[in-house]
Amino acid sequence: MRTTDVEETAPGELISYGRESYYRPDPLPPSGTLAGDADFYGLLADATFWLGKLSGIGLELEFPPVLYTSLLRKEAMESAEIEGANIDYNALYSLETRSLDEIEDGVEPTSSETGTKDTTEVLNYEQAIEDGIDALDSGGEISVGLIHDLHEVLLTDVPDDRVDTDTIGSYKIVPNHLGDFLPPVPGEIDGLMDALVTYYRAGGSYHSLIDIALFHYQFETIHPYGDGNGRLGRLLITLQLHDSGLLERPNLYLSEYFNRNKAAYVDRMEAVRIQGDWERWVSFFVNGIAKQAEESVDRTLALDGLRRRYENEYGGVQYAKNRLACNLFEYPYVTTKTAAEMLDIERSTAYRAIDELEDDGVLEEVTGKERNKEYRAKEIFEILERPPQTY
Repeated sequence: MRTTDVEETAPGELISYGRESYYRPDPLPPSGTLAGDADFYGLLADATFWLGKLSGIGLELEFPPVLYTSLLRKEAMESAEIEGANIDYNALYSLETRSLDEIEDGVEPTSSETGTKDTTEVLNYEQAIEDGIDALDSGGEISVGLIHDLHEVLLTDVPDDRVDTDTIGSYKIVPNHLGDFLPPVPGEIDGLMDALVTYYRAGGSYHSLIDIALFHYQFETIHPYGDGNGRLGRLLITLQLHDSGLLERPNLYLSEYFNRNKAAYVDRMEAVRIQGDWERWVSFFVNGIAKQAEESVDRTLALDGLRRRYENEYGGVQYAKNRLACNLFEYPYVTTKTAAEMLDIERSTAYRAIDELEDDGVLEEVTGKERNKEYRAKEIFEILERPPQTY
């Protein structure tokens, strides 16, 4: 970012730093009143409506927690993909299933069986969201200390070639560039982050969704950590939605929207830094909330409809095949070992049940191996993996 790039309306200034300049954002709220038009407030109403519907479904449906975990996992996967990770549901569920098989056989999983660098990033993201939700539900609040803790969870055990910092769980100690953009340098971070957290905890100045959009822009502009700022910033959106009472469970995967609109995401933030164009950034953000909440509602209802169909088709008679079909909504990825353990049956019986469900199109084998085969619930994963239907 060159000195000539920043206009007088920019909510920040360039500060000389050796041979270059870093950008120091003004504290929130923006100096001028955000001027939303009728279309924007209609969009805000849509986002609030779909978040309410998503939370309502979470409370009303008798829905297995594993499926909410799957939606949380989708958010974690999309967020990691933005950062260059390459991972899918099969790898994650296969990792868990193989580890469980080893434990059942009395064998401690080896390091080679605990996952790749990409699965570690995704599972860390899941754990960080769960830790954050637990902290908030236990009476805690979003604070600098909690943010540090979440950063540590995100980057723990991630291989060195995927972590570009020596400071995990604490602010950066050396400047970090984003292309030509130099965020605030280490000496500025404490004050800027304290002001940002204080703004949020004081209740902000606008509707909660607008304030969360402002917070996300400010956090990513401050870029307080040596690495992991994008993942942590996206994770904080989920926690703030939950904290504000707008999201009952962490089953909104906003990173999917950011992932499919990367150029617009970057351009809208850059337009704020350079011109002070808050309105387009906030509209982009709130539109993402609305679209992804509707998408999550649609996906959740599709999963619930499938669960009801399986209960009707397989729930009446307690054959191993039927019990396994209904249990797929708890354990959608199985081996003969895990199926036998789950149903407390012989492995030969589990094998026949899996074979019958494979013939029914309920299960599909995914390894292509002759031995140690792994199966996933075909129709469940088709719903989880399908592209967005609402945009």
